[in-house]
Formats: sequence, C-alpha cells, structure tokens
Amino acid sequence: MTLVKFNNQRNNTLMPGFNDVFDSIFNDTFFSDRMVTRVPAVNISESENNYHVELAAPGLKKEDFKLNLERNQLTISVEQSSDHQDNQKNYSKREYSYNSFVRSFTLPESADDTKIDATYTDGILRIDIAKREEAKMIRRQIEIK
Repeated sequence: MTLVKFNNQRNNTLMPGFNDVFDSIFNDTFFSDRMVTRVPAVNISESENNYHVELAAPGLKKEDFKLNLERNQLTISVEQSSDHQDNQKNYSKREYSYNSFVRSFTLPESADDTKIDATYTDGILRIDIAKREEAKMIRRQIEIK
C-alpha cells in the first residue's frame, strides 16, 4: 500500500479563485498562530524508585510554571503574556502574546506525594515522583527446583 499526500486543491471551474480567497484568509499568520491550541508533549516513564514526567515547553522560564498537587492529582499550568512597550507609534502591525495551558495527571497509589522534585532545563520540565517503599521493585533471583 502506498501512502499519498492529501491534496485539497479543487478544480473549481464555475468560480475560479473562490478557494484562493479562503486559503489566503486562513493561511494568514493571525489564524495559524492563534487558533491552534498548543499543549506541550509529555513523556511519562517509570524506574525502580521513581516515576518521571518530562514536559516539552521551550521558551518559558521556571517562574512561568505552577505545579499543584490536590487529592492525588498533579497539575502543571502556565499562563504567560507579553506586552512589549514601544513608544514609537509608526508600526504597521503589533500583536500581543498570550500563552496558557494546563496538564493534569493522577498519581498512582504507589507514588509518595511528599517526595516530588521538579527542574526546568533546556526547555524540558522534569518532575520526579518517588515511589513508596512498599511499592519499589524488589529484585531477587528465584531458584528453580
């Protein structure tokens, strides 16, 4: 089976240019930048002693993040706006920037909610959640009889 790229170009002979009008409107950076919800990608993994959450959110500062834990639910949120003050009034286009998102994760019962560490480096928010002692994997070799 061959994958073929979908081509939404219609040959409209009755009204030439009709689709071009809508294409030019919706391909404007105003629509493409602001109508798309940007939710950061996340990787969740588990090691012997911890659960690990990695959230890709480049361009932010660690002060932009809010981490809350309520009833075994970890919530990561960001609300960021920028208003560049410019005393010159001769600009042809000026846009304000606003970015926000919320991601929530329910911690497993084996998580120790008193031992959660978070760091933000190189655009990645890393959260390590310790496991309770009784939930840690105990490794031993089993003798075959």
